[in-house]
Order: sequence, then C-alpha cells, then structure tokens
Amino acid sequence: MNKARLLVNRLIVGHLTLLLTNLFYNKHIACGVTNLKKIWIVTVLFCMFLTGCNGETASTENRNGEKTEKQEAGNENGSSEEKIKGQFDNNGSKERQEENKQARPAMKNERPKYRINPANWSVHPIESADAQVVLLTFDDAPHEYSLTIANTLKQHGAKAIFFVNGHFIDTEPEKAVLKKIHEMGFAIGNHTYSHATLKGLSEDEQAAEIVKLNDAVEAITGERPKFFRAPFGMNTDFSKRLAAKENMLVMNWTYGYDWEKEYQNKAALVDIMVNSPYLNSGANLLMHDRKWTSDAISGIIKGLKRRGFETVDPALIETP
Repeated sequence: MNKARLLVNRLIVGHLTLLLTNLFYNKHIACGVTNLKKIWIVTVLFCMFLTGCNGETASTENRNGEKTEKQEAGNENGSSEEKIKGQFDNNGSKERQEENKQARPAMKNERPKYRINPANWSVHPIESADAQVVLLTFDDAPHEYSLTIANTLKQHGAKAIFFVNGHFIDTEPEKAVLKKIHEMGFAIGNHTYSHATLKGLSEDEQAAEIVKLNDAVEAITGERPKFFRAPFGMNTDFSKRLAAKENMLVMNWTYGYDWEKEYQNKAALVDIMVNSPYLNSGANLLMHDRKWTSDAISGIIKGLKRRGFETVDPALIETP
C-alpha cells in the first residue's frame, strides 16, 4: 500500500511541475494578472502537497524508527536480563558453596578453645574463651532415650557428648539412632563395649572393650571417638595409655545425680542439677540415658542459662 501511494504522489508531482513550467514560460506571463494569480495558487498548492508528502514519509519513518528502537531496546533489555540472570545464578551458586562450607563440622575447622583439667575434670578456657560454661555429658547411650534427649538439646541449641556402650549399637535400629545423633552434630564418646569394670579385666580384655567399640562407632558414623570415659569412672594405667594411643581424651565428671533414687524424677533432678553446690565455671555434668533425665533436660538447660551458664561445644575441647 505504501509503494502504490508513493507512485501516485510522484505522478501528481510530475504533472504539477509541468503545469508550473508552462505557466512561467507562457507568452502572456508578463502582462496577465490572472496568470500571476494562477501561478501563485498553483505554487502554494504544490508546496502544501510536497509538505504533506514529506510529513507522511517522515511519519512513516518515525513509526518505523520507533518500532526499531523498541525492538533494539527489547533486545538490549533481553540481553541485560540474561546477563543479570547469569550473575544471579553465579552468585547463588557461590552463596550455596559458602553455606556448605559453613555447615561443615566445627571440630575440623576451629582451633581448641578449652581443655580438660585432669585434677577435677572441669573445662578450662584457653586464653580469652568464655569461662562461664558447663559441659553436658550422657552415659549409657544410645539406649532408650538418647535420641529424645538429643532432640531436646537441639531445640535449645545445646551441645553435649554421648558416651556409647557397644551393647546398645548391636542392632540396625540402634545403629541408625547413633548415626542420627552423630549427624545432628553431637560428639560420640567411648564408654566401653559392655560397661565392664576395667580393673577386673586383663589388658587384652580392656583393649577389646575399648578398641572394639571404637571400630564399631567408626563403622557407623565414619569417625572414631575422641573422648573416653571408663565405667564408674574407674580407669587403669593401661586404659589411660590405650586411650592416648587411640587419640582419645580421658575424662570423668564434676557431679551427677540421676542414678540416685531421690533424684529419679523430673522436678528433683532439675533442681539439683541447677542448684548443686558443685556447679561452677567449667563444671562437667554427668547424666544418663534415663526417662527422668529425658524429662528434666529442658528444665536443666533453662535453669543453667538463668544462672549465666552456656553449654560448651565438645568440638572446641582440646583432644590428643
């Protein structure tokens, strides 16, 4: 349609040009006023026509130009969006990598901030670490209530060591519980395979109690225990040497009450664990896999916090 209109315009322009030429060179041009008026009218019409044609052409060019600019702008915006999307994807990937790095166990990345005092088994700060802490430990795990205890600890953001006996990780369900506790970020300690009194065993038997359990824990969690607690706190010279050879830190405790009959209920156990005369900076608290302990642990953590104590992360304790 635009081509046809252009052809018609050209024909009209040609006829008008011819008419003007004839008028200008007509022999009566010099003496006829009427002819002068005709020339003036035709000239004005001719100019108006040319202006209209140019305006139409310009309008067409503007529309085409506007469309082209929009297309170019769209292309540029599309290109920019793709670039931004690419940057976002790259940044997102980097952020995920950083998050993954931060999620790795602190034990592998942080320097020790505490060490155990062998004179009283309390936790002492190294240099400027917070001294107002306690260490939570649970023996005879993972029997019936260890996973419940672990979940409660997790809800409060509290750390702890679960000292394991081998006869509680014999079956697949028991192994699954231990694996879960470990994956939740809790330290796993060695409490011997069968909870036998070490002083009544030969060195070979003691070695079997300790090393066999380490092997079993490693097979389940992928890590060997870093802490050792002898049953009833009764170590031998041999068990101490073997623990050192196995790169385990020997520890007993500062105080504990949940095996005594008068504290085998929630209220009594919370009260004594929070208000014990032995509670001090770095106290090493002993508890067990028991129902009343599971019921009391939330109250114990809250009570300790009210008294200004935080739970120390075992990953920050110096080990061999």
